[in-house]
Amino acid sequence: MSDTLPIGLTYLSPVGNYGRQNTQALGGVSHLWQDFFARAMAEQQGEVDGAAQALAQYDQESGEPIGGARALALIDAQRGLPVHDTEVAPPEPLFLPKAELEARLLPPAPEPFSTAELIEQQRQLDINNSWLRPVVMSQGQPIAEPGPGPSPRPLFLPIAEFEMNLLDPAPEPFDEATLAQQQNELEFDIHWARPVVLNNVRVQA
Repeated sequence: MSDTLPIGLTYLSPVGNYGRQNTQALGGVSHLWQDFFARAMAEQQGEVDGAAQALAQYDQESGEPIGGARALALIDAQRGLPVHDTEVAPPEPLFLPKAELEARLLPPAPEPFSTAELIEQQRQLDINNSWLRPVVMSQGQPIAEPGPGPSPRPLFLPIAEFEMNLLDPAPEPFDEATLAQQQNELEFDIHWARPVVLNNVRVQA
């Protein structure tokens, strides 16, 4: 800590001699700012001097100053320029034609084949699959001896009349209490409710 120099509030370097490195860093920044301000002042002073010299010029023949005449001529030329008002309109929506939505943008659909052309294509396909392709693939190969064909076997057709396990399970019969209740409701409907309804219908008719 004996190497640390007492300096003001500034950037603290994490290694080495803090005071020396901080002084070098701040000194470099100060020089950069001084150079920048010096150049800016020189440019501003040069612009002011150039404008003053332009206005202080005199005519060689008459000795009259021509700076004001030049400024007036420049003003008159600027006033005579054609000025057009530019109308600022909101952007218009961009139209992007999509073939999925605009059917007329799609290429025309191909005409379907006629019945005669379809029959001819199917005939050529059958000849190719059943004769041309096997002959070409077996060219130069020994002809295989035909083997025995598959033996016939009975065809299994499950029929519900013969296969009892395919039938739906039989419903459970009603008990005596359920049958008595159904019979009572049927007699009530036939002997009392139905005649009353039919009589009311005849009266209203």
